[in-house]
Amino acid sequence: MQVIQYLGVILMIVTSHGEMDNGKPTGLWLEEFAVPYEQFTEAGYRVIVASPQGGKTPVDPRSMTENLSDRDKQALKVLEDTVALGELEAEYQAVFFSGGHGTMFDFPKDKNVSAVVEEAFEKDLPIALVCHGPAALVAATLNDGSPAVKGRKLTGFTNSEEEAVKLTEEMPFLLEDKLIEQGASFSSKENFKPHVVTDGNLVTGQNPASSKPAAAALLKLLQK
Repeated sequence: MQVIQYLGVILMIVTSHGEMDNGKPTGLWLEEFAVPYEQFTEAGYRVIVASPQGGKTPVDPRSMTENLSDRDKQALKVLEDTVALGELEAEYQAVFFSGGHGTMFDFPKDKNVSAVVEEAFEKDLPIALVCHGPAALVAATLNDGSPAVKGRKLTGFTNSEEEAVKLTEEMPFLLEDKLIEQGASFSSKENFKPHVVTDGNLVTGQNPASSKPAAAALLKLLQK
């Protein structure tokens, strides 16, 4: 029996929330999981996939194409059974938060999500969050009680991008506004164009197109 030797373990965290308040389906944006997952596994890392509630991850139907690639099919298979964050016992060397509008509803309210973020900041573990994934930062604090993002350079799904997809009114808050309110130095580029910010151990990507470069930036931090 062949024993696989991994370079390390990356924890990927996805949403458990599948419906907006108006009843419209939402969830994980598939690209923001499938692309990084493929990069991490091909780079030789073991990936543990977790979510606030565990079990099957709701995937935003708008992120699904008629002809799914083999990469996307593999991702959907993995997403059938995630680990509940509260039951996670494995050690890991880095964290990646995938986005999707579902994260706006459960990431900020979940204590286990905040605990993972706070541990990463405290231990200086590489942590990457893409698109709406930075919603995981909203409730996280440092030891002195200040917002974890205060004074940090970052990005995320912008107000103008939210307006472009016509979901401004459906969101519990606007991610860009919230992060700036908490003292972050927020930067952005043209709507839906790749944009990644690395500030120490923190990597953030603006939108789905930023998934690949954000994952690459996380791998670069791990290689250090």
